[in-house]
Amino acid sequence: MNQKYFTDLLEKSLSGEFLNYDEIIHLYRFADFHELVFYADIIRKKNHPDNIVTYIIDRNINYTNICYSQCKFCNFCRNSNDHDIYILELKDYKSKIDELYLIGGRQILLQGGMNPKLDLEYYQNLFKQLKNYYPDLKLHALGPPEIVFLAKKSKKTIHQVLEILIEAGLDSLPGAGAEILSDRVRNIISPAKCSSAEWLEVMQIAHEIGLTTSATMMFGHIETIEERVEHLLKIRELQNKKPNNSKGFISFTPWPFAKSGTKLVKEYPYIPDVSAIEFLRIISLSRIVLLNIPNIQVSWLTMGAEVASLALHCGANDMSSIMIEENVVSKAGKNFKLDENGMKKAISEAGFIPKRRNQQYEILN
Repeated sequence: MNQKYFTDLLEKSLSGEFLNYDEIIHLYRFADFHELVFYADIIRKKNHPDNIVTYIIDRNINYTNICYSQCKFCNFCRNSNDHDIYILELKDYKSKIDELYLIGGRQILLQGGMNPKLDLEYYQNLFKQLKNYYPDLKLHALGPPEIVFLAKKSKKTIHQVLEILIEAGLDSLPGAGAEILSDRVRNIISPAKCSSAEWLEVMQIAHEIGLTTSATMMFGHIETIEERVEHLLKIRELQNKKPNNSKGFISFTPWPFAKSGTKLVKEYPYIPDVSAIEFLRIISLSRIVLLNIPNIQVSWLTMGAEVASLALHCGANDMSSIMIEENVVSKAGKNFKLDENGMKKAISEAGFIPKRRNQQYEILN
């Protein structure tokens, strides 16, 4: 294959035409890195010509560390008989949210996995209580694995569970638990979690009822390049099915596996670290492939601010949250920190205009 072939593929994407599986595989394996970056940056500029890079102030609250899933990549979860288990009480939420409000944040990301002690009624009551105390608080909460778990536990449909949670105060649904949308991979790294088809079903129903969602991909472990591409295509295909009045997946975030001390790296000790070049290649390819998803988010938490700043020239247009609290990835060896001033500085020094947003990607004054 000559260079013209890859340039033609990139021009095809630039014109707004979707690339197919074989074309994406060829780009991933053989295209020149600098050309990938160049075209991804052009597509970003086409979608976001104002030179703005956004970020959000929110708080990631892990409401419990008890999770029966016991995924091999997670150092955070505990069994119900461990000595250091917890379930947050309402006073804990209030303390954390009060701290968030003091620095201008109005959104929490609620994640905690699948605690057998917590049922649908628990979340329904929790959401209502939080909205009662903080009427302007936005709840970006749970994820497809928790929704599937609650549907089975309550003997309700996914649609019913989502409607109940929305009525209780749910504002948007994170893309948690996607990992790689390949059941071969999932059966090894997270066999107790929902299947790839169930993950996609939750998101499709969420889109049909108008709930804004996000999509993610955890890469750099036991998946193949082909499975990474299949993941991107499943996300793109589902986004293409969303109703016209639904935002669907408002963003996509690829983030590298944080491996320190995990069961997965003990079982597969040959897993290499994701390099900066590989990370930037994934960011670029995500922008080139996912033409129907408006925002590509960069994970500075797993790669650091310097690499994240470079990703802004590789198709990404959002720097995610300042993360005033993070308990999961940090337990696997990633301890980067960034406050709001540091976030603004990183964006500005990369040549962009920093603007704070909400989960709907609306710019805030």
